[in-house]
Amino acid sequence: MHPDIHGNQAQSLAEATVAPGARTRWHRHLTSEEIYHFLRGRGTLQIDTGRLKVKPGDTALIPGGCWHRVINTGAENLVFLCCCSPAYAHADTERRPARGGGAG
Repeated sequence: MHPDIHGNQAQSLAEATVAPGARTRWHRHLTSEEIYHFLRGRGTLQIDTGRLKVKPGDTALIPGGCWHRVINTGAENLVFLCCCSPAYAHADTERRPARGGGAG
């Protein structure tokens, strides 16, 4: 759900899936804070230098400006909801360059 499509005004909601053994790229949102709510699977949420093991039912806050990524450490898809306020915007998202030719 996003203001550009649905008419809501102050937030967005998306579902994300990370395959077993995969990870999202390091990124941050300059102004938006995010709430991740985990529905299926197991993994690790990294926020700046901290790590949090996650499983179904877990919820985490990612403050604006914090680098973060999700790593699927389990055998099934890791599925979670991402709620951004203010709503997600590509212009508000910065991706950390990959280091040493790796996957970030």
